[in-house]
Amino acid sequence: MAKVYVFVNQKGGVGKTTSAINIGAYMAAAGKKVLLVDFDSQGNMSSGVGVSKDKPTIYELMAGLATYEQTVRHTEVINLDALPASIDLSGAAIELVDQAEREFFLKKALEPLLPLYDYILIDCPPSLGLLTLNGLAAANSVLIPMQCEYFALEGISLLLQTVKKVQASINPNLEIGGIFFTMYDSRTRLANDVVTQVKAYFKDSVFSTIIPRNVRLSEAPSHGKPVCLYDPSCIGARSYESLAAEVVRRG
Repeated sequence: MAKVYVFVNQKGGVGKTTSAINIGAYMAAAGKKVLLVDFDSQGNMSSGVGVSKDKPTIYELMAGLATYEQTVRHTEVINLDALPASIDLSGAAIELVDQAEREFFLKKALEPLLPLYDYILIDCPPSLGLLTLNGLAAANSVLIPMQCEYFALEGISLLLQTVKKVQASINPNLEIGGIFFTMYDSRTRLANDVVTQVKAYFKDSVFSTIIPRNVRLSEAPSHGKPVCLYDPSCIGARSYESLAAEVVRRG
């Protein structure tokens, strides 16, 4: 049965989608069967691995209008599949508000896929709304990308409060898989200070691997490729390969 990770941060632009794509791609390159679930109506994960956002998408799967066989797309990376999202997903948050067990629609949609994969990685929108709650309800473990800046410290406290509420009322088996740093610039004192403070406070919850700022990482999604296909020799690629291995080791 697949282990389900959800990538969450209510702040946008922290490298959440980039991280989900590249960790998944390197898991697949290591021989694991991996499914990327795009759960953001912007559909950036879908574009980033070069899959079509034409219907049916995750929205149709959750609504019971399509099967997973119709919805899952293969990517260029062997062993890496994707469930795409489109703008239709933005309406789902509104439609789900009055539904019974509204937090569990994604969990139910993914249940038939659990025996088919080793890992399922869910990319949530940059908010703590109903779609993100669905992601947290469906997951075993939360992975938190964190940019090395001051306001990130404030945001992570709110996020962890939300996770605790989900553990208490929706998903008691949910665990914090870990925090990792993105867009790290070793030349700035602030970046180093943030890393030091977070490691001191969260200790073993922080991954050893730090993802640096890297132009090739930013370019890869525009070509519809994970960085392991776009430029496997760049520092960003090597960093994500290391981080993916660390995620697998932690289980």
